[in-house]
Amino acid sequence: MRERFVIACYHKWEERQIMKYPILAGLASVLILGACGSSVEMPEPAYEDISAAQSAAGMLQERLQARLMSAMQEGGIEEAITACSEDALEISAEVSAETGLEIGRTSLRVRNPANAPDAWETERFAVFEEARASGVNQMAMQYSEVVDEEGSHVFRWMKPIFLGEFCATCHGTDISPEVQAAIDAVYADDQATGFEVGDIRGAFTVRRPL
Repeated sequence: MRERFVIACYHKWEERQIMKYPILAGLASVLILGACGSSVEMPEPAYEDISAAQSAAGMLQERLQARLMSAMQEGGIEEAITACSEDALEISAEVSAETGLEIGRTSLRVRNPANAPDAWETERFAVFEEARASGVNQMAMQYSEVVDEEGSHVFRWMKPIFLGEFCATCHGTDISPEVQAAIDAVYADDQATGFEVGDIRGAFTVRRPL
């Protein structure tokens, strides 16, 4: 199975960027060995698909942030938590319908069980964590691959979401009792707290059957 770990934009991929980060050189070796050992040769991800995924993720992020800010102005952090619960999946569905891509967010520690990762996404988080530990630029990290799903080719893409200062209010290590109570009221099995600023909190994920 052939895979590609993308640093910066797809069209800027250069061999020297692998050499710049030793861990990526090791990952590349593993991926190449995996490709050689596979009985099915998979195509490389198309630039057009990667570009469309990047655009869709940007669109989703902008709309989610706009809804969050609107809710904050209407009723503070408690209203924002409720809005995330009620509107986030709907907004993801809207962007999916507009772009023709299946797009959403996922995490190893989810707040909404509907966002739980599949096996492919779980493996990609391990790649992102290794890259982060090696010092790869956060803004440059994304991962794309064409996979085989029951005999059909499917384009997959992921980009990690890093915890920022503002998001630490609801996802960090020092959550106020009031905010925690609001989270507990909406999410009975919340796992999405305890992150430090700069941690990989989750990822945007895109899927498109080819």
